[in-house]
Amino acid sequence: MPKGKKNEPFDPHNMKPEDVLKFEIATELGLSDKVVKEGWRSLTAKESGRIGGLITKRKRELKQNDLQKEEEQ
Repeated sequence: MPKGKKNEPFDPHNMKPEDVLKFEIATELGLSDKVVKEGWRSLTAKESGRIGGLITKRKRELKQNDLQKEEEQ
């Protein structure tokens, strides 16, 4: 059996800090039911890529907002 990620069920009530944003975006895209029922590994490459792209965009926006707040002070 190959080593790698197991197809573990996803528990939205027991998330790691890095999974919170990921799950929020999956919810916005309408994928939360699929993730809860079948786990993250059930997503297609396109769905995963979309989530990853939006995570990057959201982090960039948060960083930009933090920099603007520092400049105002």
